[in-house]
Amino acid sequence: MTNLDYTYPLMEHFYTIQGEGVHSGRAAYFLRLGGCDVGCVWCDVKESWDKAIHPETSVAQMLDFVLESKADFVVLTGGEPAMYDLNPLVEALHAHNLYVAIETSGAYEVIGNVDWFCLSPKKFKMPVTSAYERADEFKVVIYHPSDFQWAEEQTTLLREDCMLLLQPEWSKSERLLPRLIEYVKQNPKWRISLQTHKFMNIP
Repeated sequence: MTNLDYTYPLMEHFYTIQGEGVHSGRAAYFLRLGGCDVGCVWCDVKESWDKAIHPETSVAQMLDFVLESKADFVVLTGGEPAMYDLNPLVEALHAHNLYVAIETSGAYEVIGNVDWFCLSPKKFKMPVTSAYERADEFKVVIYHPSDFQWAEEQTTLLREDCMLLLQPEWSKSERLLPRLIEYVKQNPKWRISLQTHKFMNIP
C-alpha cells in the first residue's frame, strides 16, 4: 500500500515544458528535491544542495500538486533525487497513471521503479554500476573539450539502446556549441541537447 505520509525535502515544484533531453518540448511537472553532495562547479541550482533548508513535504501533498495540473509526465530532479527511497512517491504517481522520469547523476542507487531514467553523470562523483544498466538516456554536459573523450569512455558501460546526448554548459554554450555540432556530425550516434527552457524563459 502506498505510503502517502512519507516525506521528502521539496525545494520547488512547477508545471512547465521539459526543456532538455529526449523529452524536450513535452509538458512536465517537476518535483525538485533538495539535497546533493555531487558538487558540480557549474550547477545552476546550488541552493538545492542543503536539504535542511527545504520543507519536508508528504507524498500526498506532492500528488495533490501534480493532480491539480493537467500533467501526465512527472520529472523527479534535484539536487540529487536518488539520495532518497523514491518508492513511496513513484508508487503514488503510478497509481494515477502518471509517467515518471528521473534525472540523476547516478551517484546513488535509484530506489523506485521509474519509467524513464536519465543518467547525467558527473566527473566529481562517478555513477554506480546500476545507473549505467538502467539508463534510458545518457546526457553529458560539455563544460570543457576534454569532456568529449570522457563521455565516449562512459558509453561502453551502457545498454545498446540507451540514447546518447551531449549538452553544452549554458554559460559556455556560445563557445562550445560549434565544436559540439561538428562532433555530432562526425559521431552521429550522439544527439545534441539544448536547454530550450532558457530560450523560452520558463522554469
